[in-house]
Parts: sequence; structure tokens; C-alpha cells
Amino acid sequence: MTDPQQREKLLLVDDDLTFCQVLALALRRRGYEVFVAHRLEEALSELRAWDPQFAVVDLRLAQQSGLDVLRQALQEKPQLRTVILTGYGSISSAVMAIKLGAVEYLTKPLSVDQLILALRGEASPAPSTPVPSLDNVEWDHIQRVLTQCDGNVSEAARRLNMHRRTLQRKLAKKPA
Repeated sequence: MTDPQQREKLLLVDDDLTFCQVLALALRRRGYEVFVAHRLEEALSELRAWDPQFAVVDLRLAQQSGLDVLRQALQEKPQLRTVILTGYGSISSAVMAIKLGAVEYLTKPLSVDQLILALRGEASPAPSTPVPSLDNVEWDHIQRVLTQCDGNVSEAARRLNMHRRTLQRKLAKKPA
């Protein structure tokens, strides 16, 4: 293991305590100095205190968005190499994360080695991507239109040629 003074620093932001512990331990075993945060405010505090080179941010935090963490972290430290990690991947959120400055957008489950390759910007073998289900394609389209409408459900329903109540029911099935 390398000297702690020379180890690369990584900020891990996820509201799942168990996942954080397991991933932090795996990253520490691979030579990283890992700092953990579970909310936006904690993440920014750790960022200021430890000045990490890397960040791994969960897309969905309790009552908060990982995209907000990404946006604010990169405002404070533009050179921070950030990977967005999620169990609820969608095309629209992936595009938004990359536009905001994430170096990669990965879906769980994944190996720690895949994560490290993404942080370093190294190519990993392309996984065989399954064809998305019709439900997932529909959900992505609804999310994209809803984003274009700034969250206005009535306007999104109009653009989707769908009754507003129908759209509200679909949105209630998969809360954002």
C-alpha cells in the first residue's frame, strides 16, 4: 500500500450507508484515501476540507439529487473527476450528468475495477447492452419531455398527447 501522503483522494457521496461502507473499503484496499458523505452539504464540506481528485456521486440521494452535488462540486473545483453512479439509469439523466461535467455515468451493479477505470478515463470493455424494455423507453421519453417542460406536468401531458391524470399516474409509479 502507498504512503497516505501520496494516496489519491476520493469523495464518495451516497445515502446508502451499507453501500458506502463496502465501496469505501474496496477503494481503500486499492490505494485511495476515501471520504464519505451522505448529503449535499456534507459533500461540499468534505470537498473543501480534503480537496479530493475524484468523486463518485449517487444520482439519487434522500430528498436531494446527485446532479446538484455534481453541479456545485464542479463550481468549487472544476478539475474534479466525477462519476455519477445510479441504480435508476435513464438516458435523460445520463445526458444531463455529462452536460454538467461528469466524466462518466454508470449503473449499478458494477465492479470496483470498472469504477476505477471510469474515474481514470480509461476505456473498459464495452458490456453487452440489453435492449431496453418498452416501459423503460417510455419512461425515458416522459422524463425527457418533463425536463423540457421544467417539470410542468400539464404542459408535458399536452406535448405527449396524453391526459394530465394519465401522466400523473405514470409518474407516481416510478417516483423521480
